[in-house]
Amino acid sequence: MAAATLDKAAKPNGAMPRESLVPRFHEPGHAGLDEDTTAWWALDVSDARSAIAAIARGAEPHTMAAELLAAVRIVDIDLNTVHLVGPYGGRRQMIGKSITAYWPAESWPAIAELIVSAVADFPPGAARTREITSIAFDDARLSISADKNRPDLVFISIGGTVTDDRSLWAVRASEERYQKLIRHLPIALLQVDAREIGATYEKLKREGVSELGPYMDAHPKLIDAANAGVVVTEANDHAARLFGVENPSDLIGPVSFVFAASPQSARRVMAARFEGRRSLAETMKLQTFDGRLLDVEISVTYPRPPERLDVTLISIEDITDRLRTEAQLRELQADYTRAARISMLGELATSIAHEVNQPLSAIVTNAETSLRWLSRPDPNFAKVGQLTSRIAGSARQASEIVQRIRGMAVQHAPERERLDLNKIVDEALLFVRHEIESRAIELSIRLGEALPDICGDRVQLQQVIVNLLLNAVQALGHSDAARGTIDLHTAKDTEGMVTFAIHDGGPGISGNDLDHIFDSFFTTKDDGMGIGLAICQSIITAHGGAIAADNHPEGGALFRFSLPAASVD
Repeated sequence: MAAATLDKAAKPNGAMPRESLVPRFHEPGHAGLDEDTTAWWALDVSDARSAIAAIARGAEPHTMAAELLAAVRIVDIDLNTVHLVGPYGGRRQMIGKSITAYWPAESWPAIAELIVSAVADFPPGAARTREITSIAFDDARLSISADKNRPDLVFISIGGTVTDDRSLWAVRASEERYQKLIRHLPIALLQVDAREIGATYEKLKREGVSELGPYMDAHPKLIDAANAGVVVTEANDHAARLFGVENPSDLIGPVSFVFAASPQSARRVMAARFEGRRSLAETMKLQTFDGRLLDVEISVTYPRPPERLDVTLISIEDITDRLRTEAQLRELQADYTRAARISMLGELATSIAHEVNQPLSAIVTNAETSLRWLSRPDPNFAKVGQLTSRIAGSARQASEIVQRIRGMAVQHAPERERLDLNKIVDEALLFVRHEIESRAIELSIRLGEALPDICGDRVQLQQVIVNLLLNAVQALGHSDAARGTIDLHTAKDTEGMVTFAIHDGGPGISGNDLDHIFDSFFTTKDDGMGIGLAICQSIITAHGGAIAADNHPEGGALFRFSLPAASVD
């Protein structure tokens, strides 16, 4: 069709009159491409005859392609071609230039073979149409025909479905910007081709496999196949530094090295792809090529149609130092918490002494009475046995008190267990019972019934409640007009959280202090350290809860915290 539009009067140098060569597919105002498009070229191959002959004699087209195409000159092109591959100077700048200036290098062997087939009919009967990979087209088809009246003139068309209306150079520039961005990102990034394992997944789904985990348990070789078949195709400079290699190209190959130290992570990455998830993130161990073992956070982003299905992105962030710092911070916080408990126990020294003295006094009294019964001419062994039992009971009571105090004072790692908040309240009250009784404070306790268990550390939660109780007692002691009452209750709120609230009849909290009440080292007491409420907040937060302070409408301060109910597990 294109050949029929050529003017028969060729110029002396073999080039055709350009105006007559342009197919009238589009008017001059053309600004884009239709969805189904063909781009058309007219080429002069007179200077490429020697290269064509060499290939016809047996030379390898792949090695001769650059030489052959460098000698092929553009005679004319249509506006689709100008749009796709043309320079800013447009069509006029392209005429007379070598086709290699505008044709993508990855397709040079294909077009060279087609030119040889059209001009030299080699190999005999070779197809004049073939499929190629193209940035501009999906299902790209490359076709060639020759003009029988002009043996040095061939026509090439490339067609298919246009999925990106930008020019080849715009796409290339965009890809170059993308590659430059990836290369210099301050995080390790790997680009992975997982199409092979993706095809395996589709096959398994067709065979009725719905969960990959059990299937991998029964077929462990699938993991080996994935490690070998999933390939790293690109890596950036940061990835090279992270893995301890000189060049990013050293990481190109099977992805197995990423999960060598964390095979279970590889299973989860595979399962997430099988389930059709968009992404997966987790913390794992990573073994580098220079022998380091790192803690890293890995994020995998999976492709979805119509995105390129050969591009899975893996980003890796070294969090070794961060985790080490967090561990040190936890140690400091544990020391801080223990210091607060010891300070609190110091404030309760009188109460503690009173608690311990009660069973000790009973032991002394019962022991002296036993001695008197034994010193009689006719000892009453039954009475002595009864008194001895009382002595043993008082000793156990003293031991329990000492153990509670020791548990509050010693350093220990937090232990999470299922707990009944009401029991923790009862245990905490034992520490401040004497303080409350000695000051004639009226204590009102309302414990919710059938509360769900919470999950937490018993000693830490006791510390929170004791601290709040002690603050309430001290608030009453600093107010002449205070009502000597403390109300506390536990309940389950509408959101399923387990709550604890304590309201004292003291002077309340100054409006200026409310926003700072939980700040570290903030205190309204002359001899206070300002760490008690800060510690309470950190403990409740670490347990997944929240704590707040306010003034009660009836006067006094109101402190309230809530904790999530323990899960079924």
